[in-house]
Amino acid sequence: MKTYRTVQGDMWDSIANTQLGSTDYTDRLMNLNPDYRDYYSFPAGIVLTLPEPVYKINKKLPPWKKVKV
Repeated sequence: MKTYRTVQGDMWDSIANTQLGSTDYTDRLMNLNPDYRDYYSFPAGIVLTLPEPVYKINKKLPPWKKVKV
């Protein structure tokens, strides 16, 4: 699993967006790091575990046009 070391002022949603590409990962990020759930804004130096990205495939497309998103 990948990790991320916080910088002063990081927030859950900003970490999810910059490290995982979407704020949709915020809940998964928080669930993987329950010891830090009380933080709204992080101090520098906390190491968080990052969730694995979820790839969605559009099932309506023909097979040759399906790509991981």
